[in-house]
Amino acid sequence: MASGTVEQRLRELGISLPPAPAAVGSYVPVLRFGPFVVTSGQLPFRDGKLIATGRVGNEVDMETAQEAARCCVLNAVAQLRAAVGELDRIKQIFRLDGYVHAAPGFHDHPVVLNAASELLTAIFGERGKHTRVALGVHDMPLNAPVQIALWAEVEPS
Repeated sequence: MASGTVEQRLRELGISLPPAPAAVGSYVPVLRFGPFVVTSGQLPFRDGKLIATGRVGNEVDMETAQEAARCCVLNAVAQLRAAVGELDRIKQIFRLDGYVHAAPGFHDHPVVLNAASELLTAIFGERGKHTRVALGVHDMPLNAPVQIALWAEVEPS
């Protein structure tokens, strides 16, 4: 992707990044070390509220869970932008850690997180392709259905 194209691609996709969410506990929401930036787990907050609560496969259906995953990614990308200034400085998204608040017997964690992975590729192109962890968990902070953290490499200043 040429310089300036990440923000342009967001506009083409009709995406306006939210402000980077504040931490909801005793941690920092994003940390930069050397050429790397790591976000803390991002919950599906939109306009200061969770877009859904509950377990996927129980109170939360697949479509809502996938929308929550996309929301988490947008919050994580907003954290990256807050840390590095311009998204075009992101050299590579290299890992997505995804956690799905799963009902007993729910095994489609990768399907939920595919929505997040696909959005990253849509935004960053080849630079958005990443490794991934997809886990189902019994409980989640604030009863959120999904939580996502990103790891990225940044171009030098």
